[in-house]
Order: sequence, then structure tokens, then C-alpha cells
Amino acid sequence: MDFTSVKEFLDKLTSTRVPGNAISVYHKNREVFRYSSGYSDLASKTPMTGNELLNIYSCSKPVTVTAALQLYERGMFLLDDPLYNFIPEYREMYIKTIDAELKRAENPITMRHLFTMTAGLTYNLQSDGIDEARKITDGKMDTITVAKCLAKDPLSFEPGEHYQYSLCHDVLAAVVEIISGQRFRDYIKNNIFAPLGVENIYYNRTEEVKAQMATHYCYASPEDFDPDKKAQFNEISKDPAFVFGSEYDCGGAGIAIAVPEYAKFTNAMAQFGKCPNGERLLSPGTIDLMRQNQFDRQKLAELDNGICRRFKGYGYGLGVRTLMDKAKGGALSSVGEFGWDGAAGALCHIDPEMELGFFYGQHVLSTNADMDYTIPKLRDMICRCIED
Repeated sequence: MDFTSVKEFLDKLTSTRVPGNAISVYHKNREVFRYSSGYSDLASKTPMTGNELLNIYSCSKPVTVTAALQLYERGMFLLDDPLYNFIPEYREMYIKTIDAELKRAENPITMRHLFTMTAGLTYNLQSDGIDEARKITDGKMDTITVAKCLAKDPLSFEPGEHYQYSLCHDVLAAVVEIISGQRFRDYIKNNIFAPLGVENIYYNRTEEVKAQMATHYCYASPEDFDPDKKAQFNEISKDPAFVFGSEYDCGGAGIAIAVPEYAKFTNAMAQFGKCPNGERLLSPGTIDLMRQNQFDRQKLAELDNGICRRFKGYGYGLGVRTLMDKAKGGALSSVGEFGWDGAAGALCHIDPEMELGFFYGQHVLSTNADMDYTIPKLRDMICRCIED
């Protein structure tokens, strides 16, 4: 396998669009490529090694839905069970109409709605529910209290009616915590990353954790996308806005981890849920259910509008994009390939048919134009490399 083209592409990115990046690629249960480029800190010119912790934002979501599906496999819930079975505050929900009036929802939010982002929740980080949780917890914002308080915010639509990217997976994390009786961060460490031999995964940003993190950046001119022009960056906080407090385990965007460590997760999922040590994260049947498209034509159109050009040809399974149409997507990966990306430019890619899993990470808040440029190219170059 010759990954020269991938190296050259990553080097081009660090010469123009990103301060530093790293990637780890697994094929047939073996790491076949690892590379890093650029700087983890521009001011000191510290080289990127790939071992830095990164905020991976929404690449946390595939981990969260995997945790919930483990409990599903154990018979703890069915997909169409109402959410109020676990969080009673969601029994009676209201929808905010276009006239700013409230009407009672006719249908309950179900577990399926949480997985598929169709519950009617929003991504409003300044909602009344979040403000109330902050007051109740004195700013600590434990996961279950936040989920309960979010039930007081009105829904955007009747549950199940539309796709809307939202805090659904944050609420799903609270359900995992309630069912398992463990803190969400502990459940994730014990049941997903411990079988992979990974210890350094964090939901809280202590000073010790921050010291291990690459410097976090945003674009000085995010609207000025040009892949051949040197971008300028501003340093930003290593505390992501989605982590509301010290006790909050954000299911949707909370993980800090190094690229090679997360890549071990993609490898196990590409082996239909089986870890190298023989332990299982999920069964093959559950992997297939996870990557089965859940959307009708209307929701697929809403998904296309929501995830931009880089994921044309994809549907949406249980919390992950899933490739449906290779021609529409212009994709070299397999039908049923799945994963997600993150706000700072990370990419989780899992292809069980090709036995391919890889994780790419950078630490600059990215625009849709940047990710539309980077992600499909990486996907197709790596698929081509492993076929040599």
C-alpha cells in the first residue's frame, strides 16, 4: 500500500488550511498507515505528533449511539419505546408553532427519534432549559439534570416529522446513564474504550487534560475559503461550548482524545463490532441495523440540506451517515460505509465491507467549504490506497 498521495494531501492542508493534522488508518484489523503534519501549536512551532488530545466534537456521536445500542442488545429498550419510560419529564411535550404559540405534541418522543435526530429538539445552547439546569446545579450541569430540563423547552415540530440536527444524542447519553446506573463517561470508558486498550479519553477539561491538548484555533476569515491560499488563525479556548459544566458528559460533542486512540474504535466497528482482543462492542446484526437508512425521501432531502455536498448519496442510520448511492456520492467506499465528522474538521470513517476504519483529526473550527473539500478527498484517496 502506497499512501504517498495521502501524505502529500495532508502536507498541502497544513501549508494552507490547517495548523496541524493527523490520521490513523486500519485495514483488516491492522494499522497500515499513521501520519501527522504541521504544528500542534503555531506560536512555538511545536510539531504535530498525532498523540495530542483533540476536541473531536460531533465525532463523539458514533460512540454515544454505540453505547446506547449495547443496551439495546441487552433488551433494555426497543427503538419505538417512548423516551418518557426513562425520563418522565418528556411525557407531555409542547411544540412551538410558526405563530409562536404552544400546542401539545400528539406523539411521544421515542428512542428511535433520539438516534435519528427527529425528536424535534434543537441545538439552542442558550435555551431556558439549559439556563434552568445551570441554576439548579450551580453551574456543574450533570448530564441527567440537563436532559430533564431540556424537556421544558418547546419542540420545533411533531416528533418523527422532520430531521433536525440537535441535542438528541446528549439526551441519549442521559438515557445510557439512567439505564446503566453508571456515569456516562464511566460507561464509555468501561464498555467501549477499555476493550480497545484505550485509557486516555476525556469528557471533562481539567488543566491536566488541557496541557495534553493541541492548541485550538478558528479561522480569522472563515468565509474566505481558498484551498491554495494560506489561511490565518486565531487561538480559541480548549473548552468546547457544548460541554456545559464540569459534570456534563456531552454525548453529542464531548470527547477529547488522540487520533490513534479513536482510530482503534473505527477498526473494531469495521470488523463488525469485534475488538482485536476478541471482545465485542456490538454484534454484526446491530452494526447492520446501525447503518441501515432510516429516512424516507422527505427526510433524505432535509439531510442533504443539513450535511452539505460532502455527503451527497448518503442516508442516515441510527446516529450515523450511511452510504446509499455510490454514483450520487462519487464515492470509492462501499454501500453501507458509515461514520460522521466533527466541527473542528475530524472524520470518523467505517467500512465493514472493505474492513477499513480510519480517523482523521485537526484542531481548527472548520467551515462547510473546508470539510466539503477535505473529507471526500480523504475518503477516496484512502480507499484507493488500500486497494493497491
